[in-house]
Amino acid sequence: MTTLFAVSLLMLPTTGTAISDPIGNFVNPVPDPALYLPTPLGEPWFDPPAGYEQQPPGSVLATRHVTVGPLFTPVRSTQILFRTNDSKDRPVAGVTTIIVPTAPWTGPGSRPVVAYNMAIDSLGNTCAPSWTLPRGIAPEIVPVQSFLAKNYAVVVTDHQGPRQGYASGPMAGHAILDSLRAMVKLPELGLPAESPIAATGYSGGAIATGWAAQLAPSYAPDVNLVGVAFGGAPTDYRILLHSLNGTVGSTLFLSATLGVAREYPEMFSLMNANGLRLATIAKDMCIYLTAPGGLVAPIPAQALSDIPNVDRTPIAEQIIASTRMGGDKTPTVPVFIYHGQQEFWIPAEGAENLYDEWCANGASVRLEEYVGEHFVVAVTGIPGAYAWIDDRLAGIPAPNGCSSFGR
Repeated sequence: MTTLFAVSLLMLPTTGTAISDPIGNFVNPVPDPALYLPTPLGEPWFDPPAGYEQQPPGSVLATRHVTVGPLFTPVRSTQILFRTNDSKDRPVAGVTTIIVPTAPWTGPGSRPVVAYNMAIDSLGNTCAPSWTLPRGIAPEIVPVQSFLAKNYAVVVTDHQGPRQGYASGPMAGHAILDSLRAMVKLPELGLPAESPIAATGYSGGAIATGWAAQLAPSYAPDVNLVGVAFGGAPTDYRILLHSLNGTVGSTLFLSATLGVAREYPEMFSLMNANGLRLATIAKDMCIYLTAPGGLVAPIPAQALSDIPNVDRTPIAEQIIASTRMGGDKTPTVPVFIYHGQQEFWIPAEGAENLYDEWCANGASVRLEEYVGEHFVVAVTGIPGAYAWIDDRLAGIPAPNGCSSFGR
């Protein structure tokens, strides 16, 4: 841990950090949530104007043109700074990247839109799509290109919000829906309110997609969603406490724990000194730095606290319930869910429970389970999911009710 911290100090920017004495805080850490937020990028464009909080969610605060890639389809890309709400319905600023093919849309109606939600799964601001897309290092550029090749517009949102609240579903759902509200407020994009919109994402991107679907009826009924498709979804962190926590994938779970704590800062009061030190070390790390750690030290989240059965404390119980997909929140648009039958980190139990709950509440859901684990199904699940999206964007109605395959 000491070695990692020394390396992280060398990587810290010279401006904008909230920690005035990082070494002192590492030796004697304090549970001040502000100390464990990601380092600001230092770009004034990301700073919302004074008084933005009084504007309604989805308001456009700033725009700029960017070049994203590498892409084969000629496009024009615009980034929007917009007003949204965090996990506790507090005003924050969000960022999205709207990528529109330069070729005119020749199909019926308005150009279709795909809200493609990348699996950010990281804690640093330089891991967000608004930063990686213009630099040509976004890891999920291939599926973005596949939708652009169909002459769809693609919206890629920093759905973790300004605090990089990895794995906090309410923040992600709000950001996705408000980015689409902001999009239709810019006539020059050629994407009016009647444009059909589908949302999709896998794994961490599925968190954002599923939450956007279930929040839309109450939070953003004005957004013209016509369907959502997602796979490999971590729907319930109570399940992951038994499957992912303390395994070779434990550092992803720890990163998610720290990301959720940024949205629910009362979690920091549960952490011991080592938990706070880890929050210091990892505050700006992207997934390619955090993911391999479990191979060396599969540390369970409970090691970050000195409280017995910390995951059963009132604070933890409330946060686990608040970030659980499903319950009394149900989509009104058709949903396609796909998952691996041999998933060992994100068991199919979560997807099946979500399917059962949404169906019991009257949703139209198709669940397909395929042979394979998380990384295999990330590829094999694409053809079915994307064909389903094409049908929804073409105006072909999804079958009413619920059905499943492979369960």
